Amino acid sequence: MLKTTSVAVAATGALGIAGLASKSKNPAITKGRIKQSIVDWCFTNCGDKWNIEKLCQVATELGCPSIELGPASNYPVLKKYGLQCAISSIDMAPDAPFKKGFNNPEHWPRVLKATTDAIDAAADFGCPSVIAFTGYAATNPDDPKSPVISPEQGAKNCVEGFRKIVGHAESKNVTICLELLNTRDGTHPMKGHPGYQGDHMAYCIDIIKQVDSPRLKLLFDIYHVQIMDGDIIRHLREQKDYIGHIHTAGNPGRGELDNKQEINYPPIMDALLELGYTGYVGQEFIPTRDPYQGLREAMTLCDV
Repeated sequence: MLKTTSVAVAATGALGIAGLASKSKNPAITKGRIKQSIVDWCFTNCGDKWNIEKLCQVATELGCPSIELGPASNYPVLKKYGLQCAISSIDMAPDAPFKKGFNNPEHWPRVLKATTDAIDAAADFGCPSVIAFTGYAATNPDDPKSPVISPEQGAKNCVEGFRKIVGHAESKNVTICLELLNTRDGTHPMKGHPGYQGDHMAYCIDIIKQVDSPRLKLLFDIYHVQIMDGDIIRHLREQKDYIGHIHTAGNPGRGELDNKQEINYPPIMDALLELGYTGYVGQEFIPTRDPYQGLREAMTLCDV
């Protein structure tokens, strides 16, 4: 199965952006020097509530090669449309996956199983990466009065936890991407994550360096980094060897990449090209208006 899937994915890659664009009369992505992806949850949960079939149709029309962070049950539909999955999610239901993570050994049995399952499914499909999180500092994220894990102990636990799984990722040629999340925005459960432990670049990068594996990297979410650390292009240049995936969104508000927000995306995309970044850039904004138009505008803006 892996061999067959890998051949199929390779064939899709050989088509490139030109092949995808040929399926559309008016693609948003025409240059394709930046490989773009659509993040599933933003659009399957938006006002229009697109299902995975609709999302695949939109990706094809826009010339976008990937849909990411949906469940593994999406893979057959992606294959049907000749699409890739740039990075896969982990199933921690009924909890949000970012709440209970590697910083707490009590959560390791669930986290390690969910991550192992995601790695195996990703390898079978040809997905290059899976997402991971430090988790919240509170031992019980749903109880604000629960004891808190110190930053130092949380980092130590993350290093030990990732070392338990990274060898499996290496054997499957799948990269685990640890995501930095902002803790400043408490207005919406997906705009910010007060209480999340891995909320700064230095903290996450230190964990990755200590684990010291080519299969553990950083998910550099431009929106979250802008809120917590800023200085986006300098951070990209300084940490280029540790970046495995990129996400976008407008700030403030995690909305579209338009003139109502503060991040100037074309120079950031230029910097990624300058640094030789060959991974994906996932569009992960929460639509505030027509989602199709917002995606088209964002993809055109990042297609430098």
